[in-house]
Amino acid sequence: MKNDNLKEAIAELCHDQWSDWMGYLFNRCDCSSNGALVIPKLAVDRWQKQMNTMYEDLSADEKNSDRKEADKFIKLLIKSLEEL
Repeated sequence: MKNDNLKEAIAELCHDQWSDWMGYLFNRCDCSSNGALVIPKLAVDRWQKQMNTMYEDLSADEKNSDRKEADKFIKLLIKSLEEL
């Protein structure tokens, strides 16, 4: 896979990950009468804690979630190397 193709594949993966996250986030929000989404306090508390926690200090489940996302990048990189 050429560098430009790899870059595009990684950019597509980043978009897919972002899109999945936004869908997850929106599905957990409360919708107000004007269409605004409100993140429930429990979710805000959880995500702020995760956001402010170093990877090494995350729970095993949180690390496994991040590892699943990392596996997607590794798969792309292996595919790129195999095509060289």
